[in-house]
Amino acid sequence: MNRCSTFLAVMTVGVAGLVLPPPASAVQQPAAPVIQLPGLSIRGDSTSITIILLLTLLTFLPALLMSVTPLVRILVIFHFLRQALGTQTAPTNQTLIGLALFLTYFIMQPVGLAIHEQAVVPFEHGRMTTLEACEAGSVPLRKFMLGYTREKDLALFVELSRLPRPQTPEDLPMRIVIPAYILSELKTGFQIGAVLFLPFLVIDMVTASITTSIGMLQLPPVVISTPLKILLFVVVDGWNLVVGATLKSFHY
Repeated sequence: MNRCSTFLAVMTVGVAGLVLPPPASAVQQPAAPVIQLPGLSIRGDSTSITIILLLTLLTFLPALLMSVTPLVRILVIFHFLRQALGTQTAPTNQTLIGLALFLTYFIMQPVGLAIHEQAVVPFEHGRMTTLEACEAGSVPLRKFMLGYTREKDLALFVELSRLPRPQTPEDLPMRIVIPAYILSELKTGFQIGAVLFLPFLVIDMVTASITTSIGMLQLPPVVISTPLKILLFVVVDGWNLVVGATLKSFHY
């Protein structure tokens, strides 16, 4: 639980740069009050404003978690897998979401450590202001997202926003990187899901053709093909293969 709370705290500081503007100047700010929370210290110019900001970020944390982490890709893959197996509600949504969250934590842990070292630690020691820490914390997050974002998607949002063409992708603001990253993740998730669907689709087609040819019209083919697909999935240790392929798609 301590690791999970620290990870959420680190991610909160990292994504705070999405809603806060960059600092206007690097002028040394006077000492500000510090709020101590489990795994996180908040230093701001106003205690009340800092508390409101923190509560607002915690409210938007689930949406931000979906937007800047691999959670979307993993959930899309699991959805296609369950549809291909034809089990409808097994595993349950809670089981798949729980597994997806821990896989997301596994993938994002290096990013969280980088945010902690570059933003949280200097912030706790008073070497950075709140805005400077948010800006520093967004750098590792932007680097991670750009590593899995297609140039085509980045170009689309740059064109729609009518921004000048940047020298490097790292110069793009988060309002360009995040939607482009989500589009790229959706495309990748659908690609992997389609590949997972193919072998089970073959089983469905073979079962349907056999039952039709022998005149078993009263028994739906799905009743026969579903146990066969589950048996095949268990024999080949499907969950190990699916989770391994999903993690390897993130360069593991």
